[in-house]
Amino acid sequence: MNSLINTVANIGSWIWSYPLLIMIVICGVLFSIRLGFFQIRNFVYVMGQTAGSIFKKSKGEGTVSPFQAAATALACTVGASNIVGVPIAIAFGGPGALFWMWVCSLLGMLTKFSEIVLGIKYREKNEEGVYVSGPMYYMSKGMPNKKVGKTMAWMMSFTLMLFLPFTISAQSVSAVQSAEVIGINGILTGAVLTILIGIITFGGIKRIANVTDKMVPIMVIVYLIGAFIVIGANISAIPSVFEMIFKCAFSGSSAIGGFAGASISAAIRWGFARGAYSTDLGMGSASMGHAAATTDHPVRQGLWGIFEVTVSGIIICTVSGLTVLCTGVWTQVPAEYAGSMATMAFQSVFGNEIGGIIVSLAMLFFVVSTMIVQVYYGEKQCEFFFGTKKAKYGKFIFVLSIFLGSILNLSTIFAFLDLILGIAILPHLVALICMSGQVVELKKEFFSNPKYYLKDIDYKMKKSEIKSV
Repeated sequence: MNSLINTVANIGSWIWSYPLLIMIVICGVLFSIRLGFFQIRNFVYVMGQTAGSIFKKSKGEGTVSPFQAAATALACTVGASNIVGVPIAIAFGGPGALFWMWVCSLLGMLTKFSEIVLGIKYREKNEEGVYVSGPMYYMSKGMPNKKVGKTMAWMMSFTLMLFLPFTISAQSVSAVQSAEVIGINGILTGAVLTILIGIITFGGIKRIANVTDKMVPIMVIVYLIGAFIVIGANISAIPSVFEMIFKCAFSGSSAIGGFAGASISAAIRWGFARGAYSTDLGMGSASMGHAAATTDHPVRQGLWGIFEVTVSGIIICTVSGLTVLCTGVWTQVPAEYAGSMATMAFQSVFGNEIGGIIVSLAMLFFVVSTMIVQVYYGEKQCEFFFGTKKAKYGKFIFVLSIFLGSILNLSTIFAFLDLILGIAILPHLVALICMSGQVVELKKEFFSNPKYYLKDIDYKMKKSEIKSV
């Protein structure tokens, strides 16, 4: 049995090391070239239409506001991997891995943008009058070969439906461990989370959005404030840290202290792997979170995908990386204990007790927000297969898996998760490539139409002219 588990784990690791990362890079490069690298060229405009429009009233059809939809998707994207995954990438790939995480995020912005654009284009109303979408919808409707598209959609949806209970349980384990650090009983934590998340998720997308649009900004800001204090206390080391990041990205890293050293290929492999995982690139989950957004055009909502990757893959991952680099903790522990680096970095400034509590609370909130949205995503997979009413029964399974994660040792099952998720994502990436032409056409329509981009630019110009007068 151990041999079987190790074999499965090795296959899953290989899929995530090579085939998936190659496909993610191909998708990112393809969309960047075909869409004219507008994630860079139009970055200021994108931020203005996303972060700059949070409090503006949106136009078009939908169930929740664009920001609420983005907060829902971001709640799943921003998780434990943003705190723990970055130090792991540095532990195995060296400081240069952080640079390749940035590259992965920049390329992946338009992959996530495309997922949301296609999700809005092919969304539909369910029996309750709520907009739903996701990879299973646009793959089955939008692929050039409809039979192949439907087959791929059903395979992906079915695989994800099996995957989600276990990954929710994995998140629950992280939540329980974080709570135990601050002295809360694990079973009590599991029971409370099960009831709380059940109440939230059974309230539907509106209640989920009302929770996540408040929870996500608070948890991100609190974590960033703590991390900036750590960085500020070591501000003199920052110039040399950035020099080390860029140098190690192209020359590898020599062994230092507890760090065993890493080659350029290791920096690229771990940087891209953790970058993709930390931003959910290629998974299509964002399109489910954005399906109910009120918007007047698929591209306008797709801009939030660029915003999400900026927050998760650029800002939070960079800050997490800088905390472990500027404090020097990345050289003090072997790679197998990399998960403790974030805690050690905070403890070096705040002290052992307070530093541990800050990281544990951040992990707890990040994980809880992820579980809330994963339960919702699981319900949408069931809905695609069994319809709206029967999907409610499936939701019970996803909610109960939260409690199971607090009482079971799931390490044996987790060996299969990377393999299952890899099998689900590969056909989705192929579908995105096949449907890239549709994204290009929608982008052209948005940026050349006086109703959308041109109107936005004209409005800003007139406003600036009035101010200058």
